[in-house]
Amino acid sequence: MRRPIAVADGRFRLLASGSLLAALSILFPPTAVPSAADDTPIRGSAYMGMGVLAHDGVAGSPAGTRAVQTEGVDVSSHQGDVAWQTLWDSGVKWAYVKATEGTSYINPEYGQQYNGSYDVGMVRGAYHFGTPDTSGGSAQADWFVDHGGGWSADGRTLPGVLDIEWNPYGSACYGKTPGQLVSWIRDFVDRYRARTGRDAVIYTSTSWWKQCTGDADGFGATNPLWIARYAATPGTLPAGWSRYTMWQYTSTGPIVGDHNRFDGTLDQLAALARG
Repeated sequence: MRRPIAVADGRFRLLASGSLLAALSILFPPTAVPSAADDTPIRGSAYMGMGVLAHDGVAGSPAGTRAVQTEGVDVSSHQGDVAWQTLWDSGVKWAYVKATEGTSYINPEYGQQYNGSYDVGMVRGAYHFGTPDTSGGSAQADWFVDHGGGWSADGRTLPGVLDIEWNPYGSACYGKTPGQLVSWIRDFVDRYRARTGRDAVIYTSTSWWKQCTGDADGFGATNPLWIARYAATPGTLPAGWSRYTMWQYTSTGPIVGDHNRFDGTLDQLAALARG
């Protein structure tokens, strides 16, 4: 096997020479992200889209006009001290910040990132990286709300996000059956609503949702969809959703990498924040 990979700036970087395609086929098999002991990231290091990028890759670039869509970004500890003013000046009007993961991790950069985006005028919110193999959905929702994932009706705070995607630490579906994962997600979103009064946004990819939940269709009526697909279009959506609310369309955008589009105007984004 080739030399191990390292995590740098939140992205896998290959330390071996040779064919990139051959290396990727070894590092990223078609049904799971790396899970070998020497390749496994440290718990807590996951970020939004980490598993999506490894599993689904990148194809094309966004198509169509941005006239009725509003640009946003998502960040985690990997981005450190973000240049929020530069992002604002470039047209980015909203942001999501990783707050927590599992029931033990808190983003050490959360305060300055969350407040920094707000201070330049952005509408912002928090996200939780779900790990169904470590604890229950309700427990993780409580951890999230208790450590930055709450909501306030100030018109500048977006509802919290459950980031549920390809497992970067091992088994693609966290060692769960589709039924078990659906129950876990239901426990999380129900608990989040009970704690905050808001329906959590669900961030996922269609590929993961189909394989790991059996394409469950029971969340579209209540939970906004944040679709992850690094391609020219969002593609086919998971069952139950007829439209997406947000689309993570690239992991290689300017300044912070992960860029997104809210499917609506800034006024509509503010309405989502107000609830």
